[in-house]
Parts: sequence; structure tokens; C-alpha cells
Amino acid sequence: MLKSLFAVCLLLTIISSVNGATAEPVDNASLMHSGYGRELLLRGEYEKGLEQLRRAYLLFPLNPTLKNNLAEGYAAFGHQSIKQKRYEQADENFVKAQELYPEEGTYALLRGVCNYYLKRYDVARHELEQARLKKIDSAEVLYYLGLVRYETDHRQDAVELWEQALKLSPGRREIAELLEKSRREMAIEDGMDRSHSSRFDLTYDPGVDGLFALSILDVLEQAANQVNAELGYFPAARVPVAVYKRDDFKTVTTSPDWSGGVYDGTIRLPFGALKEITSRVRGVLFHEYAHVVVFEFTRGNCPLWLNEGIAEMFGRMQYNPPMAELGRAARKKTFADFRRLESGFSSLSTAQASLAYQQSYALVNYLVTVYGWHRVTGILDNLGNGMNMDEAVSLALNEYGLNYDSMVREWQDSIVKEVAGK
Repeated sequence: MLKSLFAVCLLLTIISSVNGATAEPVDNASLMHSGYGRELLLRGEYEKGLEQLRRAYLLFPLNPTLKNNLAEGYAAFGHQSIKQKRYEQADENFVKAQELYPEEGTYALLRGVCNYYLKRYDVARHELEQARLKKIDSAEVLYYLGLVRYETDHRQDAVELWEQALKLSPGRREIAELLEKSRREMAIEDGMDRSHSSRFDLTYDPGVDGLFALSILDVLEQAANQVNAELGYFPAARVPVAVYKRDDFKTVTTSPDWSGGVYDGTIRLPFGALKEITSRVRGVLFHEYAHVVVFEFTRGNCPLWLNEGIAEMFGRMQYNPPMAELGRAARKKTFADFRRLESGFSSLSTAQASLAYQQSYALVNYLVTVYGWHRVTGILDNLGNGMNMDEAVSLALNEYGLNYDSMVREWQDSIVKEVAGK
């Protein structure tokens, strides 16, 4: 959907000058600043380019062309920041563009998108609704406004907005898939019970014991205290949690049989038949909450194996089963390729998934043990600033001379030696 959003940028190049404005004469200096500024923007030197455009505009603030060039410069920097998942920086630039053209609905749309990803839902909703009032009733506005309504527990509103979006853009598969998923959830969850704690909103199957449901919330609060402190990141938004019977869990999540839980913006758990909190259940709850923090910390820009490895670190502090698959792989030197584990585990068999989880945990555990949690959070911070995994690892482990591949090789050597010594 972001790809289609970037097409909105084209609208910015045709923002009309203020109606009735008289073109203010400009001198050669302002033309030079403006021309050089636009050239710098094309090179990707946004801050330097904006400085030149600001100089030109401040010399002749009534000139509509110089004003438009500056607004477009802010918008271009904002779009680049969105692509890098630097949403705070993007929002700051769209605010500046909005100050120049308060009635331009496109800027409201883009601010709404930034604030949706920042989970500032009140701001996002306000800006997106302003975009609609300013005649930007596009599929993008409806899509993101629907996401805001969905994630603030107004699902019927979200479905209606996505239905309108699909009418405007019938070929948009991601909107159709969201609608299908939301309808599956609503069919199952509308009759479910609800409970709350300081950070979590729980929806659970009516057959689930009420005391068990409260215990789930209690353990999740404990998980939040530990994970937030260890990773140094504290999510501001409330976290939705849903507890299903196993069949309903599979219907809603379409996850493989081996899945013990899912985080997709909601922590989804197949605990409907359980009656008590065991060490294994605690492990799953800590694991799934860790996904919440990693996702928000990195703006969703985290390879799956790293995400799962960190989640396993916290889960295994509660429940630590044997790692037979990893032992076999180490003895035979048949490790799974981490680069192939970056995008997904769902297509793996049970044995392959076991190895993927164990291997991911073991590498993260190695990094924490040898280099410290601060190196792992450094990688996460780099990812959250838009770096790819190669860049994030190289920067975080620069003083050790390690990159992504050499980090993996060092870990593999340590595991092989550890197994050989047993």
C-alpha cells in the first residue's frame, strides 16, 4: 500500500499557487538558491537542498513559485523519510509543508499515514478525516483511516471504510484481504467476552475461565515490565490480545499446525481449552509480547529470524525445552540459511520450524552473552532507522570487525565447538 501512497507524491507537483496571488519579482540570488536547492534534492541531499529553498523563499515570501518549491522540498524529504521508516522525521516535514499550504489535503493524508505508523491514533484519525474534508477521498485515505479505526477497536467502521476503498480501487488485493480477514475475526470475536489491564485489552472465548483470563493479563503485564526494560523500549499504545479455541485460532490466523501463538498487531493465542498458567504458557506469553516490542522498535523492519530469536530469548526464560534439532544440525553442519529465514517460517515443516526457532534463539543468545544486550538493541535501533540487516549489523558490531555474514560464521563455529565438546 505504501507504493501506491508514493504515487500521491505526484499530486504535490501540481499544487496550484494561492488564488489571486501576484507574482513577486525575484532577483538572481533567489533564483540561484532555488535552482541549486532543487538540484540538491534530486541528488538526495535533502537538508542542504531545503536550506537553499528556505533562503530563496525568505528573500521573496510572496512569490508563489518559491513558496511552492519549498513545500515540495519538505514533501520530498518527508517521502524519503517514510521509505526509510523514519516516521517522526517525515511527520515534521509534512507539518512544515502544511504550514505553507494549510488547505492542501495531500499533506493531511501523509501526516495521517505517519501518525498511524507512530501509533498516534488520535492525530492520525484527525489528519485523515481532514484529508477527506479537503476532497482527498481516495482509496489511500479510506485504507489508513480504516486501519486506525480497526486498531482502536472500531472494526465495523473499519470494514465499511475498506468496502468504500475497494469500490474506488477494485483491484487492490491488500484491501480485499484485509476485509476477508476482518470478517473472519468479527464472525468469531463478536460473541466473545472482554477484560482489560493497564496495557492490554483482552478478548476471549466465552468458554474460557474468567480467572484464567485475568491470569493471562497478569503474566502479560509481567512480560511487559521485563521486555520493555531489557530492550529499553516502551510501547505507548494499548495491546489487543485474543484467546481462541484451537479451531477458531486456525480460522482467524490461517497459521500452521505447529503455531503456538501469533502476533499480527494483536496477540492471538490458542488457549481456549486451558485452565491454568503453566511454565509453557508463560513462555508463549513472554514470547508473543516480545514481538510487540520488536515490531514497534524497528517499525516492522526486522528479519523474522531476529524477531523470533529475541522472542525466544524471553520465552525460554520461562520455559526452556531441549534443542534437539539444533544439536543435530551442529553435528552435521547443516544449519538453516539465516538469509532464507528473514521473510517467513509459515511454509516450514514442524522439524524445519523447530530448527529455525532454535537456531534463531541460539544466535541471539550468543550475541547477548558475548557482546551484550546493548549490541542487540543497537541492531534493532538501526533497523528502526531504515537500515537493512547488513547495514544494521555492521554498524552495531563495527568495533569487532563483524558484518552479517561473519557474525553468523562466528556463531556457527562456536556452536560446532560446543557440540563437539560434549
